[in-house]
Amino acid sequence: MKLFSPLFLLLLLSVNAYADTNKEIDHLLTYVATTDCSYERNGTMHTGKEAVAHIKKKYDYYADDVESTEDFIQYSATKSKLSGKHYIIHCKHQAAVKSSEWLLLELARFRRQGQ
Repeated sequence: MKLFSPLFLLLLLSVNAYADTNKEIDHLLTYVATTDCSYERNGTMHTGKEAVAHIKKKYDYYADDVESTEDFIQYSATKSKLSGKHYIIHCKHQAAVKSSEWLLLELARFRRQGQ
């Protein structure tokens, strides 16, 4: 049984990390969907719900490359793969910011709260 204990522990840790990543990604998708901010993609403004629909499509495409929530942000919610332009978040009374920065700040806040 001792031979399997480290393997079992590794598997358990992997499952927990996967669950945490999914929880974080779900949180970020909800955060984007419910925002009052506008999501600029290639010069066109979108609502949070529209942005989530696009992000989910990209996530489905890059799912095999996503091993962390940071990967999710990088592959699915940072910039256009065609034009190379960064997605920009426009919130009232705030300076516009790259979506990656906006999402990483929210991810850090979410983690500090202990999910």
